[in-house]
This record gives sequence, structure tokens and C-alpha cells, in this order.
Amino acid sequence: QLQASGGGLVQAGGSLKVSCAASGRTFADYAMGWFRQAPGKEREFVAVISASGGIANYADSVKGRFTISRDNARNMVYLLMNSLRPEDTAIYYCAGTTSSLVRLRAGSADYWGQGTLVTVSS
Repeated sequence: QLQASGGGLVQAGGSLKVSCAASGRTFADYAMGWFRQAPGKEREFVAVISASGGIANYADSVKGRFTISRDNARNMVYLLMNSLRPEDTAIYYCAGTTSSLVRLRAGSADYWGQGTLVTVSS
């Protein structure tokens, strides 16, 4: 089970860190990722990180601004968002899979969190 938190209202140019807590003993077996869905739009990939944390991939739209990380000892995955833009406004979801990063990036996950709302004001 995944529980996302940390969303909120932030001004453009600001920063926010969202977190995802995972329950279960096998968190370190899961590749994890963040996705987002803006109003009226389809869900899109944001970032993924390998089970060990050694590999991370980002969508072009967030590359250089967002950083995904994980703490396997705490069963947590994070998304640090810097230089936020109004177009980053969305519900952010965490997801996990024991399958590949490629499949996770494509949206194929074993588990999805409930989402946390990030609103960036201009």
C-alpha cells in the first residue's frame, strides 16, 4: 500500500517535496515512480527510480528541476520539486512495481498511491 503526502499550494519558482510511504517488507524489491494528472488531462510520467536507487529517469518537462529519491530503510520515496511552474499543477501519484523501470515509466505498476495535490500559483 502506498500513501502520498506533502502536496500543497506554492508560488511559481518555489519548491515542494512530496513523499510516498510504502507498507510491507519488500519495498526494496520495487522500482518506484511518480506520475501526475492535471485537470482535464491524462496521467503522465514524471520520474522513476530503480529498486536500489542507483538509476533514475525523468520526463523532459521536469528534468533538471525535479529529483526523485528513496530511503529503503524507511520505505519512503520522495520527489523534490524546484523551480515550480503553474503547468506543474496536478495530482501527484506514486507507484511501484517489481517489473522493469521501462514498464513502470509506461505506467504499468503493481501498486498506486491515492495522490497528493500540488498547486502552483503564478
